Amino acid sequence: MADLTRKEVIKLIATTSNRLKLTGVDLSQLNLSKLNLRGAQLNETNLSGADLTGTHLNGANLTRANLSDTNLSEADLSRADLRGAILNRAILIKAKLQIANLNGVDLSVANINGADLRNADLRDAKLSEANLKEADFDEDYISWAK
Repeated sequence: MADLTRKEVIKLIATTSNRLKLTGVDLSQLNLSKLNLRGAQLNETNLSGADLTGTHLNGANLTRANLSDTNLSEADLSRADLRGAILNRAILIKAKLQIANLNGVDLSVANINGADLRNADLRDAKLSEANLKEADFDEDYISWAK
């Protein structure tokens, strides 16, 4: 069960003058779609099963976060730090992941159809059974993935 509700997260966004800090918080199963979480500190946060469709997460810290079964379709994760995050079975259709740090990320069975991964760091990323159809990425970077 999530530690906060959508309404509480929105209130925190509105009242936080700097970057939102929700390190280690359980936000699983929440509808956080279309929220502005730019630069948020979400490392080690449980976002499994959450709806983050169209959410602005550019520059966010999501290191070691659990994003399994999360819908990130059309989310902006450009320049986000996702090192060691779990994104297995995540939906990233048309997500923006330019210049994102995906080093060691588990994207097994993820749907990355149409996502923009240009200049993303995919070293040691696990992409087994991931749907990469129409994904846009630099070929040099994909060679680092497993």
